[in-house]
Amino acid sequence: MELTSNLLLTALMGTLLLGVVLWLARVENWRPARSVVGGSTVVDREEARTPAEKPHGIVRWLTTVDHKDIGILYGVYSVAVFGWAGAAVLLMRVELFDPGMTLVSNTFYNSLLTSHGIAMLILFGTPILAAFSNYFIPLLIGADDMAFPRINAIAFWLLPPSAVLVVAGFLPIPDLIPAQTAWTMYTPLSAGVGQGNQANAGVDLLLLGLHLSGISVTMGAINFIATIFTERAEEVSWANLDIFSWTVLTQSGLVLFAFPMLGSAIVMLLLDRNLGTVFFAGDGGGPILWQHIFWFWGHPEVYILVLPAMGLVSLILPRFSGRRLFGFKFVVYSTLAIGVLSFGVWAHHMFATGIDPRLRASFMAVSLAIAIPTAVKTFNWITTMWNGRIRLTTPMLFCLGFLSNLIIGGVTGVFLASIPIDLVLHDTYYVVGHFHYFLMGGTVFAVFAGIYYWFPLVTGRMYQRKLGKWHFWLSQIGVNLTFFAMLLLGYGGMPRRYATYLPQFLTLHQVATVGAVVITVAQLVWLFNVVQSWLEGPVVENGDPWSLKEDGLYTAEWDWFDRKLQTTVTDGGEATDTADG
Repeated sequence: MELTSNLLLTALMGTLLLGVVLWLARVENWRPARSVVGGSTVVDREEARTPAEKPHGIVRWLTTVDHKDIGILYGVYSVAVFGWAGAAVLLMRVELFDPGMTLVSNTFYNSLLTSHGIAMLILFGTPILAAFSNYFIPLLIGADDMAFPRINAIAFWLLPPSAVLVVAGFLPIPDLIPAQTAWTMYTPLSAGVGQGNQANAGVDLLLLGLHLSGISVTMGAINFIATIFTERAEEVSWANLDIFSWTVLTQSGLVLFAFPMLGSAIVMLLLDRNLGTVFFAGDGGGPILWQHIFWFWGHPEVYILVLPAMGLVSLILPRFSGRRLFGFKFVVYSTLAIGVLSFGVWAHHMFATGIDPRLRASFMAVSLAIAIPTAVKTFNWITTMWNGRIRLTTPMLFCLGFLSNLIIGGVTGVFLASIPIDLVLHDTYYVVGHFHYFLMGGTVFAVFAGIYYWFPLVTGRMYQRKLGKWHFWLSQIGVNLTFFAMLLLGYGGMPRRYATYLPQFLTLHQVATVGAVVITVAQLVWLFNVVQSWLEGPVVENGDPWSLKEDGLYTAEWDWFDRKLQTTVTDGGEATDTADG
């Protein structure tokens, strides 16, 4: 009976996804408003232009195809997911303050663990970077909008239902429980084999939600590639394309190769769960096959998250160092090198699975080699600051925090790339500390640097600088308390994904929990600062609020902002909000 119900629910959701695809296939005017082939305009922009005046209120946000509005929608959505995932991990850390089970059950702890990982990596990480890409890439390259504005909007609106499907098990629906597979969804557990409860439809809904989000990300990647290739202004060549656009272009290439692999694996796993196939489960199935396919997506996903973050830091850090980015070409080359090498390192997650030692050695070599282009970027950032005119603004502080955390995450990664060390530290808290230094201490810090840097441009107001610095220092202290304690836990042999532990690990777990509370307080400070400043902050009256012209570092998006301010003054103090502004 339960299998029949799961099969029916899966069929219904599959029908829904098919309907979405068929509807998308009927959408008209998918071509960009300006497409030049052989020097002739295929579609006249004046004919394809959306109405100059946007609708007001909720209708505007539901119907917009303006890249700036969609960027804001991505940002708001990502912040909501960040709050959900943060609340889940805070509850987990509070539970781990004591060795025994006191607050939640083992199964609910596993559910929180699963939803936190998937939400942070897929539902938050990629969309928050897409928020910056959508809003600023057209401004940086002199384009009127994205190449495919309607596809851009569709890509975003696929995300909220995907998030609902992922967390559907937490909703008060009878006989539905959250997935407890961890974010890696290893088989045979995720295939629903055995006497456990993972044959429940909550796992099917999770998989369908991930599939839908993958479609969204892939559509966005195609759009970014098309925009950067075809929509650049005449004066923007490959030689002077900004570093953030280079990293997003590389990220989009990774998405095109990686996410279809994840989608294929999810489809096969759904077939195993509901139609009795044996891709990953049963007598003929291969749990190791799931790991190969999953990590072929999973490790490039790390660089999908960190490359645009590196681009943000490469763009922002020179602005507050008073110097242009040192070794610009080598930063670009290292970005492309990371993109290529990222597809040759996936099996370092599988050193302990018993794969051929010759294969292990080759993957170890590539895993060590990929540290070189990352080191190139690190030394270029340090050299950019050398003898520069350093201004410790909030965006600069977060860039420096990113740099310091990335070094710790990178060095610990080099250790894990070594087979003998990995066999000792595999599946311990050392691994958790390592990748959180990269993603929380790295990507999220770069995101905050971008938010503070462009806050005046997006809102027309300035944030509270003192609160911004409080946010940075609390975040930096919290991150290092939490994740350095996890590195030490890993050295002590504490396995990850456990809701209980031996008493000798008590002190370090308590330190990590205190650090998680500090991180939470820091994000509440940020949220208050952003909301209050957006509504009541000092109005920005200068198109160069960071005094970038003094060092010759004024860029195109600030020129657009300056023109917008001048238009506002001409119109008597009311901004003209047009669709192609």
